[in-house]
Amino acid sequence: MFVTKEDLKKLGFGNYQAYSLIKQAKALMVQKGFAYYNSKGLGQVPVEAVEEILGTKLNFKEVEEYA
Repeated sequence: MFVTKEDLKKLGFGNYQAYSLIKQAKALMVQKGFAYYNSKGLGQVPVEAVEEILGTKLNFKEVEEYA
């Protein structure tokens, strides 16, 4: 599963926080050897990468229930 800045904003993160998390996750993926994520135009990353940065699981099901 992949996540975008807009998905993170729906979870309650601010605009800059969401942008920063995506940027950090892309850097983490490049560090792990996935050069594909070195693209500036790419705006989605694996959920697992964001969860690794945050140190917790993200729950998208609660957001979907209120959408």
